[in-house]
Amino acid sequence: MSSQQTAILGAGVMGETLLSGLVRAGRRVDHLLVGEKRAERARELEERYGVAVVTNVEAAAKADTLALVVKPQDMGDLLDEIAGVLRPGQLVVSLAAGITTAFIESRVPDGVAVVRVMPNTPALVDEGMSAISPGSHCDDAQLAEAESLMASVGKVLRIPERQQDAVTAISGSGPAYIFFVVESMIEAGVHLGLPRTTASELVIQTLVGSGKMLRETGTHPTVLREQVTSPGGTTASALRELEIHKVRAAFLAAMEAARDRSRELAQGS
Repeated sequence: MSSQQTAILGAGVMGETLLSGLVRAGRRVDHLLVGEKRAERARELEERYGVAVVTNVEAAAKADTLALVVKPQDMGDLLDEIAGVLRPGQLVVSLAAGITTAFIESRVPDGVAVVRVMPNTPALVDEGMSAISPGSHCDDAQLAEAESLMASVGKVLRIPERQQDAVTAISGSGPAYIFFVVESMIEAGVHLGLPRTTASELVIQTLVGSGKMLRETGTHPTVLREQVTSPGGTTASALRELEIHKVRAAFLAAMEAARDRSRELAQGS
């Protein structure tokens, strides 16, 4: 299916990220379309990637696979715009948070397959984490095509759709939690007397190295944490303060709040 026409509707940051990833992954430019209304943005994408930029309706009519990369609140209007040219056998891949496959299926013709995706922003550097869930009319080949699309910008995991709200809370919103921790550690470094540039380099490389250890060793994070924590040492003192301030409980509460908001978005759609 990867040799068929694929259209990306929504040429914002994530839409362009997906387009760029597909081009780097070897998708032929003449098999890619972009739906974009703004003339200046269309010229920019045409010059940068050599891809054809057309209207949403034209892209939807021509493509075999449509990636809908718009804000959740814009999804209904986009589906209303393109529904009249959609046909059975097409694949619609939605990257909008909180939008269910049932919502999309109710707005498109019978026989149009739908896949729901929760991506995250590390896709910008080809280290994204995307969770995908098939709708009621999606076959294995179509799910594999959706997986191939998202694999161009990172790792892909297939999950039941009922888990998507939790995924949104963990990996979809997750980069913001990590950036918040990094920001806090840098500020602590400055408070402790380090120049900001020094604190930033120390924290960022520590984050990168720790992530690489987790991925490449396959060791449980508890074990890795214990390897750093000498009895009565500096790390133990720091971790005691984190426990006193209930940081672990705060993370749980934060992710529950994100999950609940994802559910609200789905109900609102």
